[in-house]
Amino acid sequence: MKKTLLLLTLFIGILTLNAQTKEELEAQKAEKQAAADALQSEAKAIQKQIDALPGWRKGAFGTIGGSLSNFSNWYAQGAPNNASGNIGFTFNGYANLIQEKFFWRNALSTNLNWVKLDDKDNPADDDSFKPTTDVFNISSLYGRNITKTLAASALMEYRTTLLDNFNDPGYLDFGVGATWTPIENLIVVVHPLNYNFVFSSGETVFESSLGAKIVADYTRQIGAVNFKTNMSMFQSYKSSNYSNWTWTNSFSYTLWKMIGVGFDFGLRNNKQEALNYALAQTPATATDFDDLDNKIQSYYTVGLSYKF
Repeated sequence: MKKTLLLLTLFIGILTLNAQTKEELEAQKAEKQAAADALQSEAKAIQKQIDALPGWRKGAFGTIGGSLSNFSNWYAQGAPNNASGNIGFTFNGYANLIQEKFFWRNALSTNLNWVKLDDKDNPADDDSFKPTTDVFNISSLYGRNITKTLAASALMEYRTTLLDNFNDPGYLDFGVGATWTPIENLIVVVHPLNYNFVFSSGETVFESSLGAKIVADYTRQIGAVNFKTNMSMFQSYKSSNYSNWTWTNSFSYTLWKMIGVGFDFGLRNNKQEALNYALAQTPATATDFDDLDNKIQSYYTVGLSYKF
């Protein structure tokens, strides 16, 4: 009986000791966590002050997507012996100089994609990677501050393709006007005096003209999320047929270290490009702007992302 009571007492003592130890550890954890949260808040406040100082702000992120496959004697499909692949990537980078009296904002974005389908039973087919998505845009915006949120500005923006028909067409916008920054990370450019230079080879439908340029850009990082949305519009004073707009969006979420998942998509409306394509078909699907079926252009890319 005494042994039983002794063992029971020891057992209760051990449970009590463990309970006290657990409670003490949880209390210590809560105390340390509170201290860590306080230090993190202080660090964020200091970083915010650093970000507000004059100087350069630089950053970049991108998305990489791809797949490769190979089939041998897969008779259920039309080409039982083939190799196929899809490779694509996007890149978004910026370098902004922010000073008390002026700013100079520079941005580069590109989206490139290649696909291939090699029918091994057809020696005459093209087994190389062929470009599909081909987007390149670079811009430089300079402004002199009038107020805290308004500045007189000048913008240069160039966009073209890199892999196929480089600078054919190519678009160079240059104009002056005002830039509005109502909130942090949002830039709105309104330039009523802008010339849209269009470069092309041979006799084409492309034509340069004077017009208004409007650009809205929002780029931000929130924790592990990076995103950028950009709307660039040109309204020609000569004819609405020479107007165009492009809207691009990039998102990435970091999962581990610098690697994550990304998604990019874009929309574009450009009558000159649509008519140039229609005239190149056999037979031509349109002869002028009046009978043109101008559909919205679009693309998207999904894949792994890498934060530079």
